[in-house]
Amino acid sequence: MDALNQYFTTDLSLWGLFMSSLLGATLLPGGSELVLAGVLKLHPELLWPALLVGTLGNTLGGMITFGMGWLLPMTQQLKHVDKVRHYGTPALLFAWLPFVGDGLCLAAGWLRLNPWLAALFMLIGKFLRYMVVGFSV
Repeated sequence: MDALNQYFTTDLSLWGLFMSSLLGATLLPGGSELVLAGVLKLHPELLWPALLVGTLGNTLGGMITFGMGWLLPMTQQLKHVDKVRHYGTPALLFAWLPFVGDGLCLAAGWLRLNPWLAALFMLIGKFLRYMVVGFSV
């Protein structure tokens, strides 16, 4: 563990988590839960900073996908639109779900839902997911 600690300092670990969580929340494949678990195994004292950094990165990534949906022409029909239209921004509490989450974010942007409320619901759902992962490490 000491050998890894010299390469993965607290700052580098948090930056890696931020980038992993941001990219994992866009349409690119990837998951940041393993990165979070790795950071917490190496640096258990970073629980709260890691939860906050991971949540921020993942929410920003979700908002990038939301923005991509906003830019799509309204002539295309997207998956998950009916669910998001029915439930509105609270549907984004589930933006952390694999496969479905990106579609929810894209559909919410396409529907031109309130971006502030979208970010808030994404943040809450993603934070709760990271809390479950973080406290189970």
